[in-house]
Amino acid sequence: MRKPVKISGGLLAVLALLLAIAWATSPDPRGNPASFEDTPLNPAIAPLDEAITLASHRDANGDVVTMLVTGFGDEKVTGVDLAALGAARTGDPLRDLASVDPKLIDEARVRELPKTTVAIANVLPSAPGGNQHIGTGTNFPEHAAEASSNSVFNFPKFGGATPAHTTVKAEPGILLDYEVELCMRFDRDIATLADFDAAVKGVFLCGDFTNRNALVELADPDNLDSGFGFSDAKSGPDFYPSGPFIVVPQDWKRFVDGVRMTTSVNGDPRQDARGAEMTLDFRQLAERALLDMDRERFYYHGGFTRLSPDQRIGKDMTLMSGTSEGVIFTPPSRADYIDGVLAYVLAGGPLSGTGIVDTVKREFIRNELKTRHFLQPGDTVAHDSNLLGNIEVRVIQ
Repeated sequence: MRKPVKISGGLLAVLALLLAIAWATSPDPRGNPASFEDTPLNPAIAPLDEAITLASHRDANGDVVTMLVTGFGDEKVTGVDLAALGAARTGDPLRDLASVDPKLIDEARVRELPKTTVAIANVLPSAPGGNQHIGTGTNFPEHAAEASSNSVFNFPKFGGATPAHTTVKAEPGILLDYEVELCMRFDRDIATLADFDAAVKGVFLCGDFTNRNALVELADPDNLDSGFGFSDAKSGPDFYPSGPFIVVPQDWKRFVDGVRMTTSVNGDPRQDARGAEMTLDFRQLAERALLDMDRERFYYHGGFTRLSPDQRIGKDMTLMSGTSEGVIFTPPSRADYIDGVLAYVLAGGPLSGTGIVDTVKREFIRNELKTRHFLQPGDTVAHDSNLLGNIEVRVIQ
């Protein structure tokens, strides 16, 4: 009777040793690697024969003034009041631009007009003023590989845009992540692709912060387009910073392809991509979104909602590109799974009242919080670009 006990004890010892080795040798990634271009980023304003760069601010009376931007630097933007070219003051930069005779907008004429200089801190968000926007998931191949996703998907993102220099709150117990994106807005509602083709299109730089806890707890990793997790994870009062400039290109597709966008955290490079890397371009994203507006299938704050309340991309909404490789979040490691299973067993297994999957998720979040490699109070996130200006976000408690 004693020999089987010895064998069982030996097997348990071997299993414990193997488990300890598996745990100790588990990789512990602190973010996803990214590739970076060899040449330094060179921020500039697009030539007028390629694109018109706009920025907005409020005058002493509180009216929205649209500027045609001619230069920027030292925390200031310089440009010409679009009203000097005959523009109306509608409060919407794209509608202001549409009211100007295009023949009046040329380098020689603009050079002769009086210039205005505005502090970046006083520049209004480049995003439209709505509180519901169309987010995009895994639209860059490398990021799709990071997320183990084989398709592009949309989701509603809630919350108004903040300006180019702003803050984001790092709530205790939350894994806060960054994303840099390209965004597009329109001078009219988009109900069909014909509307998209006819619209004045403004391209701008934007950020998309993420509460990774919500994704871990709600999203289906085998079907990211399930409608669960993303709206809760990516919505918030300060989760949507937007750049200082709205750029209206002559050829939007060519322009977007050439736009370069980067992310750094405390000066450490994290993301670097071009618009040409998008799997679906903005027209294709608009088409996909318009085909996914007929059902209340997106879970948000305990209920279900549509991608757009009016089954169209409203002129107060943003169409977002999705992000590239280099975000912080990585899936649970072997050690996280081991920690979760052990916690489940020690808690009583099926008698614990918590399923093994939920226990693994809880242990994974706890382990990630301990490392403090997600965004922390005091960090500075910078999203930069070659032709769209930059965003600087300070992380606060």
